[in-house]
Amino acid sequence: MAGFLSPDMRERIRAASDIVDIIGSYVPLKKNGANFTALCPFHKEKSPSFNVNPHKQIFHCFGCHKGGDVFTFVKDYENIGFMDAVRRLAERAKIPLEFENTPGAQESRHLKDQLLDIHEQLTTRWQNCLANEAAGQLARDYLAKRGVSADAIKLFRIGAAPELWDDTVNWAKGKNFPIEIVEKAGLIIKKEETGRHYDRFRGRLMFPICDEQGRVVGFSGRVLSGDEKTAKYVNSPETPIFTKSKIFFGLDKSKRAILDAGFAIICEGQLDLIACFTNGVQNIVAPQGTAFTESHARIIKRYANEVVLCFDSDNAGQNAIVRSLDHLLASGLAVRVAVVPSPHDPDSFIKANGGGAFNDIIKNAAGFFDYYLNRLCATNEINSDKGRLVILKSMAEAVHKTGNSVLVDTYAQKTALRLGVAVESVRAEFSKFKVQGSEFRVQEPDADETLNPEPERLNPPSPLELHLLKLLLLHDELVVTAVPNLDVNWILHPHIRQIVDLRFAAHEHETWHNLAEFLDSCESAEQRNFITEAVTEDRKIPNPETQLADMALKLRNQFLDRQIGALTQKISQPQITDDERVALLREQMQLKEQKRAPLSTLEK
Repeated sequence: MAGFLSPDMRERIRAASDIVDIIGSYVPLKKNGANFTALCPFHKEKSPSFNVNPHKQIFHCFGCHKGGDVFTFVKDYENIGFMDAVRRLAERAKIPLEFENTPGAQESRHLKDQLLDIHEQLTTRWQNCLANEAAGQLARDYLAKRGVSADAIKLFRIGAAPELWDDTVNWAKGKNFPIEIVEKAGLIIKKEETGRHYDRFRGRLMFPICDEQGRVVGFSGRVLSGDEKTAKYVNSPETPIFTKSKIFFGLDKSKRAILDAGFAIICEGQLDLIACFTNGVQNIVAPQGTAFTESHARIIKRYANEVVLCFDSDNAGQNAIVRSLDHLLASGLAVRVAVVPSPHDPDSFIKANGGGAFNDIIKNAAGFFDYYLNRLCATNEINSDKGRLVILKSMAEAVHKTGNSVLVDTYAQKTALRLGVAVESVRAEFSKFKVQGSEFRVQEPDADETLNPEPERLNPPSPLELHLLKLLLLHDELVVTAVPNLDVNWILHPHIRQIVDLRFAAHEHETWHNLAEFLDSCESAEQRNFITEAVTEDRKIPNPETQLADMALKLRNQFLDRQIGALTQKISQPQITDDERVALLREQMQLKEQKRAPLSTLEK
């Protein structure tokens, strides 16, 4: 990454990003006392347990226990990395990021901003053409014929490009956009013979292609008239803001539904997606064309662990399903296939049968290898030697790509049953067709995951320890008293113990500034969740000094009781010697004496 994001820059972005405004742009918030509440966007619930504290600029859900600051919310809601969340908040606040102010990077950012501005304004221009101009009549008639509603047209910002060679050229000049920048955007083309420019998109229905933030980065134009040689669809070329293999049509609108559903439906075209989305099936995306890339698979993997492929029922669509297997398996995605009855595509099927019937097809989608076996048996002569060999070879090569012996044997059995031959024979044939030198590799765990396996799930902290955390984070003056009188080892829960230790260290090193910075210093999400849980409801605490003394004494005594109990267990072991038993009893008596002593006399 170019440059460096300073703490001051981070705090500047945080200060410009009021957490109520930010979260309120994603979910409806309702005032509730000093805080705001909502149904939690991170888990399903019927009554609101999600709290936003405007004073401390944090959020916490008392249902799923997720919490954090404005950066955490954007990162988790959008399912993106921390720096992407910082960048989005900085762009929203119109704050240039420090790490982008390096030689070359600033010019690149300026170019991208220009391209985004041109695409946004041209989208509005084409929307107006579709809605109000005579040049948009053909597109209006087409959309009416296809049954695309006014709400869908507005939501997906569909437009129309006039049937003119220089409409966009003249529009850009009128807006004072540099022609060379508009050419770099892929919207106009320079004719080498004359040096004159002409429009790339002419006489087409225009679908804006958005990135995951909802910014228009390209276009896909569907022809409305012309001869048979005219390409049905024309897409924007690759530009500094548009890479075809890394963009899904509709993902900006469907990503939340994908996270909620746990799987993504992948269809072929814009109209298919729009029909599904507006009929209640919203966990759906479409690559630009049927080519599904490794980058596409990685993007989907950020949102879900399973995909359902639902391409057109013609040969081109079904062949595209098979071609996508390697990338999907390599990314670790589970794959199912939904087959729409011929001659339909998803759009026409929904028009004829409704969204509910389409949703049933998705729910009943077969696993990829069941689908593939059915397709092979349908497209090859199952009773001929040639047809059987094709089926055997194709199934063996495909299923071996999983690297899963159980799946290999399962589909050897299913293939044998379909061909009416002995299972042992198919197993023997399958073993001959192992993939040799394939680019496909079964996904290995990351090195960090191998070295640091997921920790065992911990029990929640006691109310006593959570209340102690609340006192120390809400009352800075109590930390002065707590540091010499409270041993962090008395705290049983490891995350609470680590947080208190960090708070004490911040006091001793004079690095405590505010809760927001302290929240950032905590390394794990679990620690941040406990902090927000402790402080989100900051009701006035009566007699905090007395409460601290009482809690410290209770924690000290509980700690000593655990040690005394452990010694009692050791003393009861039959294998220990009399001398060892006497020593343990003496140690136990000392602990009991410590328990009777006042807290202030304890030696640290």
